[in-house]
Amino acid sequence: MVDESSNEMNDDSTTDDVIEDEKFDVIYSCLRCNTKVSNSELSKLPEIKCICGFRVFTKVRPPIVKTVKAI
Repeated sequence: MVDESSNEMNDDSTTDDVIEDEKFDVIYSCLRCNTKVSNSELSKLPEIKCICGFRVFTKVRPPIVKTVKAI
């Protein structure tokens, strides 16, 4: 009985890990054509290459601006 409940708990924790990975998806932009591609889409492809054929990507910064108080 105890073994079955522990297996159910392990199944729930693996689904939580998958959901957390989807939240923090990084977005890249092609340097030549500025096409935005997510990290999960790039991992599905056999090569890291844009639809235009260029292989150089830059990481898109989030729109949140951090302000730091001076000491």
